[in-house]
Amino acid sequence: MAPPKDIRGLLGPFLLLLLLLPQGPSLTIPKELLQPPELMEEPPERVVVFPSDDVVLKCEATGNPPVTFRWTRDGQLFEPGQEPGTSLVPDTGTLLINGTQAPRYQGVFRCLADNRLGTALSRQARLIAESNALKHRPPQLLVPRGESSAYVALQGGTLLLECIPEGFPTPTVEWLRLNGPLPAERVSLENFQRTLQIQAVAEEDDGEYQCVARNSQGSTRHTFSVTVEAAPYWVRRPQSGIYAPGENVRLVCDVYGKPKPQVTWRMNGIPLEEVDADLRRTVRGGTLILAQVEPNDTQVMQCEAGNRHGRLLANAYVHVLELPAQILTTDGLQYTVVENSSAWLHCHPFGAPAPALTWLTEAQAPALGLDRAFIFTNGTLWLSSAQLSDTGTYTCHAHNTHGNTSITAHLAVKVATRVELTPRSATVKKGETVTFVCRAWADPSLSPATLSWDRDGQPLRETPDSDRLVLEPQGAGTGVLTVAGADYWDQGRLRCQAHTELDVVEAEAMLRVVGRPGPVSELQVSELEAGRWVTLSWTPGDEHNSPVEKFVVELEEQMFSPGQWREAAVVPPVPPQTRLALSPHGRYRLRVLGANAYGRGDPGTPSTPITTPPAAPDRFPAGLHGEGNQTDNMIITWEPLPPEDWNAPELSYRVQWRPAGDGGLWAEAMVTAPPVVVTPTPTFTPYDLRLQALNPAGKGPETPPTLGYSGEDVPLAYPENVGIELINSTSVLVSWILSSHEGLRGHLHGYWVQYWREGTAVNQGHRETSPRASEQELEAREKLEMRVLGRATQAVLGGLRPWSHYVVAVAVLNGRGAGPFSEEMHFNTPEGVPGPPTWLRLQRVSDSELALSWAPPRHPNGLLTAYELHYRPVSSPANASAPVAVSFLPEQLNVTLQLPAPQAHFRFALRACTRAGPGEPVVRLGSTAPEPVLPNLDNVSVVQVGNDFSVLSWTPSGAQRNVEFEVQFQAKTTAETWQEHWEVSGRANSTHGSYHLRNLQPGTAYWVQFVGRNHSGEHVPFWRGDIHTNGTAVILVQSVTSQGWFIGFVSAIVLLLLVLLGLCLVKRSKGGKYSVKDKEDTQGDSEARPMKDETFGEYSDGEAEEKGLGSSGASLSGAGPALGSDDSLADYGGSGDVHFAEDGSFIGQYSGQAPHEAPAPDGSSGPPSPGRPPPGLE
Repeated sequence: MAPPKDIRGLLGPFLLLLLLLPQGPSLTIPKELLQPPELMEEPPERVVVFPSDDVVLKCEATGNPPVTFRWTRDGQLFEPGQEPGTSLVPDTGTLLINGTQAPRYQGVFRCLADNRLGTALSRQARLIAESNALKHRPPQLLVPRGESSAYVALQGGTLLLECIPEGFPTPTVEWLRLNGPLPAERVSLENFQRTLQIQAVAEEDDGEYQCVARNSQGSTRHTFSVTVEAAPYWVRRPQSGIYAPGENVRLVCDVYGKPKPQVTWRMNGIPLEEVDADLRRTVRGGTLILAQVEPNDTQVMQCEAGNRHGRLLANAYVHVLELPAQILTTDGLQYTVVENSSAWLHCHPFGAPAPALTWLTEAQAPALGLDRAFIFTNGTLWLSSAQLSDTGTYTCHAHNTHGNTSITAHLAVKVATRVELTPRSATVKKGETVTFVCRAWADPSLSPATLSWDRDGQPLRETPDSDRLVLEPQGAGTGVLTVAGADYWDQGRLRCQAHTELDVVEAEAMLRVVGRPGPVSELQVSELEAGRWVTLSWTPGDEHNSPVEKFVVELEEQMFSPGQWREAAVVPPVPPQTRLALSPHGRYRLRVLGANAYGRGDPGTPSTPITTPPAAPDRFPAGLHGEGNQTDNMIITWEPLPPEDWNAPELSYRVQWRPAGDGGLWAEAMVTAPPVVVTPTPTFTPYDLRLQALNPAGKGPETPPTLGYSGEDVPLAYPENVGIELINSTSVLVSWILSSHEGLRGHLHGYWVQYWREGTAVNQGHRETSPRASEQELEAREKLEMRVLGRATQAVLGGLRPWSHYVVAVAVLNGRGAGPFSEEMHFNTPEGVPGPPTWLRLQRVSDSELALSWAPPRHPNGLLTAYELHYRPVSSPANASAPVAVSFLPEQLNVTLQLPAPQAHFRFALRACTRAGPGEPVVRLGSTAPEPVLPNLDNVSVVQVGNDFSVLSWTPSGAQRNVEFEVQFQAKTTAETWQEHWEVSGRANSTHGSYHLRNLQPGTAYWVQFVGRNHSGEHVPFWRGDIHTNGTAVILVQSVTSQGWFIGFVSAIVLLLLVLLGLCLVKRSKGGKYSVKDKEDTQGDSEARPMKDETFGEYSDGEAEEKGLGSSGASLSGAGPALGSDDSLADYGGSGDVHFAEDGSFIGQYSGQAPHEAPAPDGSSGPPSPGRPPPGLE
């Protein structure tokens, strides 16, 4: 096409400029010159987009004047901006297509860039869009096209083979190698297995590969013929060297490649064929030989090799000279290695001709004598697997025709570092914490080993902003790695490395993190089939080291329950697709999630909403039921269909009924919801019922015929022929019959059995009936009841009392209630074994006697015939002789037993017996051995009082004998100071009945108490009283000169004492003797005396009022009731007064002519007790 005439004049300079500009990979044109359109970027040949992905077709161009852009689709003009969902990027020709519109624009696109100088065309771009609504179709390959193709791969490089299929359901891709297995260690599959990648291609990878794409509709395949070639690489390259005159030089240039490289030689950069010929210089294959070199043969030789994939070049320096032997390595170097590693002792010789080398051990033996020794051409001595015994000094000798020299090298071999505690591999759930421990040991002469950790070769380090990884050293050579909240990216090969200055050792452990599957992707949903069926397919997510066991399809109904996802289907893991039915008149979204042994994973992206059209109801309502709540109606109910089962915007019900069995016309009602009330109806009459759901789209199925009933009424019928059959003493079998159902007037729900006990059986085996009792009569008694459901005609009454008289009656039950009771049936239960005796008490009488007493059983369950007592020593072994058995008449309730062993422990079991046999025993343990026990004393009293003594008496209580206790006393003057100074008078015996209390002071009031040992071994008072001795009290003045405070006080009042003493002497000289009677007359009323006078007391004149010590009537066992006593003390020369405190304890005093004591502060008749009696004595 020729350019327009008006621009032909401009093309000449432009074309000339193009010819004059230098040619190169790119061409830059000044902006001020005219330029035809030149495409800078164009769309790819194929564009495959998935649902909701936007399409970008790039097209950019330069030109002067500025270019404009046009697009065509399938050869027709396509106008972006005019077509829905399309637009152009401003100032460019790039075409944008909204992802939702991509399926409608599939085809071949081309971009055109225009200005007045011409038009530039882009390549064709094929747009392929996959959507959520696709029809089933077999797979076909978008890339590559055809059935086969050829690829050339370079050795050592990466081979990429790609297969991109399309189809529905989404095809899966499988790769095969036709001439052998895939190299598993170097193969990876990417992009949902659409791309095969082989790393580090080797020659053996040459062959045929095949990709197979398949889905439920079919399969397709493509074969790749792969040829592996190689750029040249060195097998052996020529080496520089120093040579002496006359030596032969051999330079080897060994190169491999595919195709085979061509090898050429140059001398100082000039090809050999261009250099003067020399008979001493020959080339054999890739090897250059220089014979009998001379000093002027010093030069640089180049070897060059190449094929179509690349070229190699190597320089080799040839130095021809004469030098004496030298060693360039420093003398006396120290080498340190660990055992079992290699030791390299260097000795680099230099000279011309090349010196000969010899290595000697510390013993001056050739080092090559060791099997593990080897000397390289550069003079280095290699000792493989060095041992501790290799430690020592080694000598290297070098010599040639011009001289010799030597050096020494010192080798130290250390113990190798080792890992003593290796980390253990672990499999943990996501989110758990796992710990790895590593401990290493190093030679003590070396620095302690330092530990480091890496995962899959990448070092692990703590970060300041996270505590998920904690690397914690624990002593020398020990490290702990803690991974908190493990996640999937934490898994891999963990390596612990222990470093010293000489070696590195390592230990590995695998960490696997397992968890729920990852979300699925690429969910595709087909178009609706038959108005409700869809097919789903998806790509499974990551299994997270636990295989997927199933997929769960969830459904959201947006019209009736938006936001609520429910399980719609469970699908096996293979293949990842299913077919699902949706209900009519709904708007649904679907999503899929995987499940494995660790639970259900997160769901994938939901599908776009799917709307289904209305349809007739699919099902009929459940629960159709007819029953009356009155005697003259029937209420028809059912379970309404949920809105999602309506299959339409609205729904109604057609309800029909008719009397059962008459085949007549159906009555019906149209309603939108239950119930339907049918009235009036006869009482308890059956009806046929049926029900149907309807909507604007049609009628649903009818329910099967169902039987309903009108309302029930209370039964008129009652059971007859009530019978009793004794099972045992506590159970009977009650039976009855219902001869007619006519009076039932409802559904038979069961029977109501009532029974009650009317006392003890009088006549065993006697049974009788009585007229039916009214409900009021039954309610007046304490009744038990049992409800028997269904049509059973008998029941077992259990838990009855033996030897009792019972009455039973039975009534019929229907839905309305209970009918009248049957006639009452009387029966007696037979005797049974009695219950255990109410109690059994044991009391020690002597070392060989025990007193037993008991009470009859609370439930004798018959006439008692005897009591059986079994006893034996507790220490008897299990296989000893039978226990001693004793029987007693039923009237006997106590016994004193003479036991065979003194002071022993016995086990007693007492049973009551009836004619049915012995009952359960009451078991007690008893002992004749003396044990700490408080005496049981009655009527404790003071029977005699003197100036310095008192006699106490008592009566022993019950069968208790020989219990000892202490008698203690205390002057009341001490007690009133609230200081307890009890003195022990002696020990008394309960059997003796009296005690003589001696060593008392005349005219003094005392507290007296009895102290015994309780069962716990504690000393406790169990009786307390008071006495007052006869005679005049002796005034005791306590010396205070021994008191520390008095010493200071005497010095202050000595003068006053002297004055008082003088006054007393004057008075005595004038008045004669001092009369006690006069003194008392001057004191006034004795009740106003101070406490000091009351404490010490004095004699009065002839009128004396004596008070005797009465008795406490209480039993002093600690548990017995109080007993009164009227004992008189007149026989002992005084009047006896008995006093009791408010708490019931005995308080008394016996005195001579002493004044009355003031009442105690609490109002009691005696002084306050210095110690309150124990609770058992109150």
